[in-house]
Amino acid sequence: MSNAVIITCAITGSIHTPSMSPHLPVTPDEIAEAAIGAAEAGAAILHLHARDPETGRPDQSPEGFARFLPRIKQATGAVVNLTTGGSPYMTVEERARPATEFAPEVASLNMGSMNFGLYGMLDRYPDIAGWEREFLEGSRDLVFRNSFKDIEYVLREAGARGTRFEFECYDISHLYNLAHFAGRGLVEPPFFVQSVFGLLGGIGTHPEDVLHMKRTADRLFGADLRWSVLGAGAAQFRIAAQAAAMGGNVRVGLEDSLWIGRGALATSNAQQVEKMVAMLAGLGKRPATPDEARETLGLKGGDRVAF
Repeated sequence: MSNAVIITCAITGSIHTPSMSPHLPVTPDEIAEAAIGAAEAGAAILHLHARDPETGRPDQSPEGFARFLPRIKQATGAVVNLTTGGSPYMTVEERARPATEFAPEVASLNMGSMNFGLYGMLDRYPDIAGWEREFLEGSRDLVFRNSFKDIEYVLREAGARGTRFEFECYDISHLYNLAHFAGRGLVEPPFFVQSVFGLLGGIGTHPEDVLHMKRTADRLFGADLRWSVLGAGAAQFRIAAQAAAMGGNVRVGLEDSLWIGRGALATSNAQQVEKMVAMLAGLGKRPATPDEARETLGLKGGDRVAF
């Protein structure tokens, strides 16, 4: 695995809204097709959210996920990673339901509460209206709650079925929160840490921010660390390239950025994965296979999920 990099593709998320790009997957068919295409392009892990097919709103109901999970499993060997972040406007019980019901190999888990400012996107998309405008405008006064009690709830409920976690760390304090749970024996190594850069309320996108996050994670977790990064928006590929050169893993996808380059919308998740594969080749690296990702992260295998 010395030259293999785990590529995660985050297919649709809950931050971007349908009016921002005609290429954002919304319906179950669109999400399934986008996920399958990303896996064929080289993504080892597929990070999945669901949406209401009529409105595009985030949908954290198990029924929403059930419309595309079997199709993705049948068509790919990729690792499926279900969100427990959902939307910051949901309760932790709502957010955890898909992971507890479907017992995926991996579930994401936000490692601390934070201000979660999305309202800046209104300047770039002034014509957005309806629920999309309310969703973005409401983030001026939004704290994305992930208390110690909330985190422990997800660890116990989802972890009881063998699901492991992608620990999403938006700031240095979130690494220390993970170390706290590790010290209590509530999480076991290896630790798949997804460092998130560029969300208003979290750490920034300066190269020193990336180095600081990596140095701190190395100090706290040592050889048990499996480090990955995602950069929001324009920082996506710059941060991914820096991390890959440092021996880290990467995440791309339309959840994190709608763009493939300056002023050019990505037409698919697969297009972003393909660009990342080419960048890795330029660094003398290659995308890890799903089975290599399973071995590296200590996952239970796709035959032990409930979908």
